[in-house]
Amino acid sequence: MRARVVWSPRAIRRATEAARFIANDDPTAATEWARGLFESARRLANFPEMGRVVPEVGRSEIREIVFRDYRVFYRSAPRLVEVLTVRHGKRKFSFREVGERKAR
Repeated sequence: MRARVVWSPRAIRRATEAARFIANDDPTAATEWARGLFESARRLANFPEMGRVVPEVGRSEIREIVFRDYRVFYRSAPRLVEVLTVRHGKRKFSFREVGERKAR
């Protein structure tokens, strides 16, 4: 069954920030990057478990896909995929950005 893919305000903000950063050097590349990012996330509607479980969190519903140099974090639930945030792979992971607390 196809899931609905929704983007959190944080994910949209992070994607916009990344696209603007890329656009500083190459506006065309930024547009292509953004198109590819959203297309990758759209695939989650049909394959919500295609991403790996985020190792820092270790919970099966919090997953990620990698698009180019960026990690796309999402929460998978029956018939719903919520894109939580988009982060460059070299940036330090933040539990806050995926709505989780650090495991004790």
